[in-house]
Parts: sequence; structure tokens; C-alpha cells
Amino acid sequence: MAEAGAETGFALTAEDAPAHRVRVLLPLPFPEPFDYRVPDGMDLPDGAYVEVPLGPRRLFGVVWGPALPKPEGQVVSDAKLKPVLRRFDLPPMPEVSRRFIDWVAAYTMSQPGAVLRMAVSVSAALEEPRLLTGYRLAEGGAPADLRLTPARRRILEVLAACEGMPRPAADLAEEAGCTPQVVRGLADAGVLLPVPMRSLPRFAVPDHDRPGPVFSAEQQAAVDVLRAAVEQGGYSCTLLDGVTGSGKTEVYFELVAAALRSGRQALVLLPEIALSAQWLDRFERRFGVRPAEWHSDLSGQQRRHTWRAVAHGEARVVVGARSALFLPYPALGAIVVDEEHEAAFKQEEGVIYHARDMAVTRAHLGRIPIVLVSATPSLESLTNAEQGRYGRIDLPARHGGAQLPDVTLIDLRKPDAAPPARRWLSPVLKAALMETLAAGEQAMLFLNRRGYAPLTLCRACGHRLQCPNCTAWLVEHRLTKRLQCHHCGYTARAPDECPNCGTEGSFVACGPGVERVAEEVAELFPDARTAVLTSDTLVGPRAMQLAIEQVKDHAVDLMIGTQVMAKGHHFPLLTLVGVVDADLGLSGGDLRASERTFQLLHQVAGRAGRESRPGRVFLQTHMPEHPVMQALAAHDRDSYLAQEVEGRQMLEMPPFGRLAALIVSGEDDRLVDQVALRLGRTAPRERAELTILGPAPAPLAVLRGRHRRRLLLKGPKQLPLQPILADWLARVEIPAQIRVQVDIDPYSFM
Repeated sequence: MAEAGAETGFALTAEDAPAHRVRVLLPLPFPEPFDYRVPDGMDLPDGAYVEVPLGPRRLFGVVWGPALPKPEGQVVSDAKLKPVLRRFDLPPMPEVSRRFIDWVAAYTMSQPGAVLRMAVSVSAALEEPRLLTGYRLAEGGAPADLRLTPARRRILEVLAACEGMPRPAADLAEEAGCTPQVVRGLADAGVLLPVPMRSLPRFAVPDHDRPGPVFSAEQQAAVDVLRAAVEQGGYSCTLLDGVTGSGKTEVYFELVAAALRSGRQALVLLPEIALSAQWLDRFERRFGVRPAEWHSDLSGQQRRHTWRAVAHGEARVVVGARSALFLPYPALGAIVVDEEHEAAFKQEEGVIYHARDMAVTRAHLGRIPIVLVSATPSLESLTNAEQGRYGRIDLPARHGGAQLPDVTLIDLRKPDAAPPARRWLSPVLKAALMETLAAGEQAMLFLNRRGYAPLTLCRACGHRLQCPNCTAWLVEHRLTKRLQCHHCGYTARAPDECPNCGTEGSFVACGPGVERVAEEVAELFPDARTAVLTSDTLVGPRAMQLAIEQVKDHAVDLMIGTQVMAKGHHFPLLTLVGVVDADLGLSGGDLRASERTFQLLHQVAGRAGRESRPGRVFLQTHMPEHPVMQALAAHDRDSYLAQEVEGRQMLEMPPFGRLAALIVSGEDDRLVDQVALRLGRTAPRERAELTILGPAPAPLAVLRGRHRRRLLLKGPKQLPLQPILADWLARVEIPAQIRVQVDIDPYSFM
């Protein structure tokens, strides 16, 4: 156990430890908590948030328990041991949260302090928020002789709609379209009354008894199972497997309602912020209020406010991205992981973990139910359900009598189906688009490729524009007149001449991106109202919300988008979906390439015909005979999955085997190679049940200026790989300039 005294290497006797010293976990990459002295009169229960000194710095930490006894003769006196400086006025971190942090650290082979930093990612939330000055209407209203300018009149109208609730001057000014000085002028005139207020309003309590939708017999049976899971208590994991449009969200809302009814909190994890806009509307219709949100698009003030509300139990329902799993819930009663198959739940930087798997662990530690939801469940979850580790609920039919769309494969190898030169839409798809638009219905073209073109090269010398920081081509974004790397974010102005040969105006775009498809659509359908919907054009939930409202109001005829539009959205008039390049995800040699492509295209297809109007889906492909394409056309997921299972079992790949990766990176490529080769030479190849691959350059051999090499360890399903990796890494001295990341259960092989 580390000591926080001036000296190091000291320890405690059994008699000296319990009453005066505590272990404090710091948000730093140390292997253990540090010991600190408890000042007289300070009450420090386990889980208390504290401020402590570390060298010249003052850091926050969490009390991890009393100091542990150690061999006699190595004791630091109280006088030399550094004291805890203060305790923050917050409820202690729950015991289950502390166990979860330790478990995640051990499983991912990370330092506990690094996991703690995720749990307290906004350390400013530990401080009591300062009070703001708000303004409300004074009794008696405005004096008769007060000159009411248009700006003043708007301020009064905004406050009248607030029904007595105070508002900060900045918020009032923004909503009224004026300056805060106008608000203060009204206060000086006695029209507005200044009152102290919290920085943000309290989270309203969702109404769990508010009437929900009328369920079908199948949906009601699913609701009964989920309600019973909450009422009976204890851990359970259930896979909710339902086709697109089957009402899965409304069904699991009843799990949330049951948790609220029992006086507990509920957490819903979504893979992407973009999915939250329509989801929030549906939640508000069901429960009367919006839940607390947790994602990277929140302001610092919102994150501080939400973190404290969760810690105090005030935020009863939280919807968020994967990091919401680590918030300090004092009374978590249920977890939902929506779109559980999504690769976005895997964090690839820092502490590398899969939020779905960690959510199952969090539910197990807390003895609460968890539901994994998907129209295309991961092979891992399906296998767990089939082997009895998870329960399973099937919703095989769309709600309200809607039918699954017809799926047509357009074989681009056939002359009559191939697009003209330098065009990307087949005549078959163009004819279908024309019919749909003529009928007053909506269509969506899907291409999971942002920008104008994926590659830009010089027609004179063949030079390709590459990112200076990554092994990746720069993508042209014609709308912003910039070139961009989609891996590190590097941007540059498109050059007028080739940097290699000097030829002016020689660069040509190769292949299509959504902007190039939009250009073709504008030529083919000049009267159609189109919208390009990508993560570049929809920055944050608000932008997504506005785009969704435009589509639902039929202000848009034709959407052209990437995967941000592929799932979770419900558009009643959308009857046609065209996939421009259905083969895009099938190449690359990724273990899950086929599975991911099936999942994504199935979700895209599921946007069509979700109400009474029948839907049609057209997949442009050069491989119509591929099992993925055949399964999509026949709506035969089970036969495709059977083939995928057979292949994985044969190779003992997940979920029928275990993988772990080592990623060696650094700025000096020679030093990276030396360390990678040393790891390769010391790998545990003597164990017959293990397979070691590498070292080899990663497909992204340079990322953000760091050279990267990968090694892969494969073993039997029941074999824990962490002890083997720990022993392996202990054999090799890693220079300070080199980073070796451990990825247990890798999802990406880039």
C-alpha cells in the first residue's frame, strides 16, 4: 500500500491502522490507493469524496476503506503522514460503484485511478454550485409610466410564460433577443424582482403512472416479463429481440416505469448522441418529462449539474452514452442497453472497454435487471441467450399491422442495372425514386461514407492526398471546401496544384461520398427537397432534432445520409430506402465485417414502410450472391446467423473463443518496432492452447502521429487471458516513450 507521507515504503501495524488512516484512490494511473491521515473531528466513511495533497498538488480522491495492516517495523507516524485536507459535501460513492471500478480495472488491465477518472469525469461537480441571480415578475406588474420598448415587452412576455419561475438574465436575454442590460434595467425600475436560484432547475420526476400505449398481445407478454424482473428483484439479463418497428422502445419503457414505481433509478444507454433526439420525444410522451442526459455534447455546467443530481438520487432516469454507466447511482434499479449490437459501445482509447459487457457486470454487482435491446442482436448476446445465460423475449412482428419492406438486390454487374460512367445511382433505383416522389412519399439514400469522395488524386502523376498524422487518405468535403482526415480530425484547404508534380487543377475525386450522391440527385430531381444528413452536418442532438422535425413535417422529400440516419428513427411517409454501396463494409478482413454489414443494412432497411404504406428497399451490390445480401433479401436472419456461427466455431473465434490485443505505439517507429519484436519473442508460445499472431503493422500503421504495431492473443473460451498477459508484459521492459495498450475482447482491428 502506497503512503502519502514524505517518505515512502512505510506501512502500518494492525494496532495503528483502523481509526486514524484511510486509503484514498486518486484519479491517476497508480496501481493502489494511497494512505492518508484522518484529521481529528473529520468523519470519513468509505466512499467519501475528499481533497488530499500529493506533492505540490491538491487532488480529489475517494476513500477506498481503512488503511490495511502491514508488517511491523515500517510504520509512518501520524505526524509524517499527510492529512486529508477536506471532505466534499456529497453522499459517499456507493459501495457497488467502488466494486464496479475495481472490477473494470482488473478486467481491462487498467489502473483503478484511470477508471475512477471516468466515474468522476467532471471534478468541478464535487464543489457546491454557486447560486445565480434570477429574475421574476414583481407583484403589481409594470408601472403605468414605464416606457415599454419592444425588447422590454418581450422580456415581460417570456417571464409571464414562466408562471412565477425565476430565470437568469442571460437566459431571458437570449430568449427575448436582447442584451442582459435590458433585464437589469427592468430590475432597477422595480418591474423585475431579483432572487437567488440554483444554476439549473431540478430534474422533474417522471410520472410512471402516466398511461402508456395499448400493447399487442406479444408486447404485453414482454412487458409482463420485464415488470416481473423488477418486482422480484435480483440480477437478470434479458435479450429483447424484435424486428424494426416492433415497439421495443415502448416495451422497455415499462421496465423503466417499474423501476421508478419501486423508488429506484433507471439507466438507458444509447450508442450515439444522434439517436437521442427522437428517443427523448418518445420518453416525454410516455412519462411527461424529459430524463437527465449524459453525453459529450453537454456543456460543462450541464455535466456538473447532472452528475450531482445523479449522486443525490434526484435524477431518476438517465439516458446517455457509454460513460453514463460510471455515474454514482445511489439507487440504480434497472439498466437498458439499446442497440446493444452497436460497435460504438466499445471505447477504444484510455480504458478500453465494451459498455454493453460492463453494463451486464454492473447489473450483476448491483443485483438488478438489465435488458439488451436490438433488432439485430450481436452474436455474443444471441449465444448467451441460447446457452441459457440470458433470458430472451422475441417480438417478431411490426406494431400496428405494418409489414416488413420488400428488399430488391440490384446487381451492378448487369449492363441494364449499372449506373452510367461517373454516376452512382442505378437506373432501377432512379425509377423507384421517381415513383416514390411522384406519389408524394419520402425516400432515403444511404451511403456510409461522409464527404464528397473518399480519395482525391492527381490525374497527372497519381499522387494521393494523405493525412500527415495517419495512414489514411484525406477526404474531400466540397461543401466546406476542405480536406479532412476522419481518424484524427486534421483539416486542410484543398490545394490548387499537386504538391508532388506541381500541375495545377489536376486533382480528381475518386468514388462517391454522400455529397457527391447529393450532387447527382440534384441533377436528376431538381424539384425535390433534399437534405444531407451526416455527423458533419448534424452537430449535436439539437441539430438532429431540427432535421427530424423537418422530415416529419414533410419539408424534406429525399434524405441522403450516413449511419446517423440508419437506426432509431420513425418517419411515417418514408417508403423507399436505397443503399448506394451495400458492399462497403464487407471487405477488410475484420472478424465482424459480415455481421456488422448485415446489422447496419438491416437497420437501414427497417426505416422503410413503418406504418400503413408499404416499404421498398433497394440494395446496390456487386455481390448479390453473398450470404448477407441473400439473407437481407429473404428477411432470413436465422440462416445467415447459422452460417456465421458455424464459421466462428470452426475457427474458435468469439463468442466461441477469447481474444486480447496488444497495441504498441510511439512517435519513434524504430523504437516501436524494437519493443514489438521483444514482445513477440517473449510471447507465451509454449502454451499449446494459445495462438499468438504478430507483431505486425496495424492497418492504421500511423494514427495521430504515433506509429502502431499489433499483437493478438487467442485462447479457449473459458481461459482467463488477463494473468497470461500480465506475466507476458512483465517480461519486457517498456521504455517511457512507448505505450502498450491492452484490449481485452477487441472489436476493432485497426
